[in-house]
Amino acid sequence: MKNLISLKELRGFLLLWSSQTVSELGTAMTGYALIIWIYEQKGTASSITLLTICTFLPTIFFRFIAGALADRWNKKHIMLCADLMAAFGTMVVLVLFSFSALMVWHLYVINVLLSFMNAFQNPASFVATSLLVPKKYYTRVSGLQSFSGSAISILAPALGSYLLAFGGMTLVLVCDLVSFSVAFLILLFFIKIPETGHSEEKTREPFLKSCLEGIHYLWEHSALLRITLFVAVINFLAKLGNDGMISPFVLGRTNNNQQVLGMVQSAVALGLLAGSIIMAMMKPARNKAKAVFITTAFIFVGNVVQSLSFLPLVWCIAAFASYIPAVIMNANLTAIMREHIPLEMQGRVFSAKDTLQNCTIPLGLFLGGVLADHVIEPFMATDSPVQKILSHFLVRETGRG
Repeated sequence: MKNLISLKELRGFLLLWSSQTVSELGTAMTGYALIIWIYEQKGTASSITLLTICTFLPTIFFRFIAGALADRWNKKHIMLCADLMAAFGTMVVLVLFSFSALMVWHLYVINVLLSFMNAFQNPASFVATSLLVPKKYYTRVSGLQSFSGSAISILAPALGSYLLAFGGMTLVLVCDLVSFSVAFLILLFFIKIPETGHSEEKTREPFLKSCLEGIHYLWEHSALLRITLFVAVINFLAKLGNDGMISPFVLGRTNNNQQVLGMVQSAVALGLLAGSIIMAMMKPARNKAKAVFITTAFIFVGNVVQSLSFLPLVWCIAAFASYIPAVIMNANLTAIMREHIPLEMQGRVFSAKDTLQNCTIPLGLFLGGVLADHVIEPFMATDSPVQKILSHFLVRETGRG
């Protein structure tokens, strides 16, 4: 009986979660296929990291405006419009590829436009989940979302590789469009998202003031601000290292071996899956902030082990072990935000928090790609004394940078 009550209480969220998972799987397969395609065209780490930078920058720049609008506008309408734009971007890539006209810079431009729409979709989706889920289920729902993300990470490389071998890029893009259609129709016809109440005074307040309220809220709640800035530093280090460079790292060290890349990415996904199961079963942490700090330390230990090794098996083991605590960290961080931010302000505060903690990501990605291709990789090919010392830790092969 208790499980039936839970399912009834979570019906709207479960519909949204499952349908969006299908769509995200299609998008992830396309992303995987495009990384392979770009690396085949350019063969550089910076070409891949630049694609990721194009994905992040507009989202960061427009997130303040998007958060204020997400609190004022209909969340469902925002999500539907963003989904339509994402489908349009995939359609453009499909048409260009079909006529052998697709170029790398096209993908950069398309990702910038899609990132602009994501700036609006993400806060709307965050608030929609808070509205659809009773507060007592916040931590478990975070575990479910991590679970679906893990499943996608496991399936996307395998399915993406299979579809590429069976039908090429065209089949991957078509499957992406089909998965989008499923999610769009379910959201349009079967999911009703409640709206937050707004006082007349709040509705009339100046838009610029509304945009800045998220920052003001974090400034007034110093604990939330400190943990946000902590994550900003972590994001910079992660994108400078393993999290941002894993694809060129593996492809460079294995002579563009897609199978090994798929194995490492699957190990990451299995770690996320294991962490999601643990998160869904365990009781919520009493001190969620402390859990965030401790799990971050474990993540970086795994990253260092992975970076210093030249064995694919070690890469997989380290990836699996370091991404289990990553799920626990993210679930606790999300629960902290949901529990301490009023529903009517979650769009603005979520956007302010995301902007602050993600503004370091493009810099980390840019520096990672530039340092790898133009500084450290050439340096490791020299015969300097420092290089000889480092060679004891890093074997002489492409990809050490």
